[in-house]
Amino acid sequence: MKNQLKAFVLGVVLTLGCVVGYTQLDRVLKAGGIALVVDRLGKDIDKFINGLTNTKPDKNFATKVVPIISVGSGAYVGAVQVMGPPQAVNKVQAVAQLEGNFMGREVRVRALIPISTKNPGRNLDRVEGVGISAIVDIRI
Repeated sequence: MKNQLKAFVLGVVLTLGCVVGYTQLDRVLKAGGIALVVDRLGKDIDKFINGLTNTKPDKNFATKVVPIISVGSGAYVGAVQVMGPPQAVNKVQAVAQLEGNFMGREVRVRALIPISTKNPGRNLDRVEGVGISAIVDIRI
């Protein structure tokens, strides 16, 4: 009976480990897929958005598509188009997404902050003068 109990407990632990492992693998694959899409198709997505919105970048402002990185988990969760002065837009590597609840759970807030790295730490290196002009949803 002891051996059967040990085998059962081991089976449960292994099953849970596989489920958790699959979930983590799924997250990693989705994040990698988003990163790949943005890396490979970012310029084309940017041109499409500019055509859709009739935006004509010139010497005074530029646009660029970069990944959204969820701060805390470090996972790629989508992409955005940023817009601003060319020298500032060129510095943007990603947009950090911060989430919080306002008034308890009545209002959920997502802040999108242009940053100069794809690996945000505790101190976000914000790129001033750049705004978010479009959100890109990528189905994985």
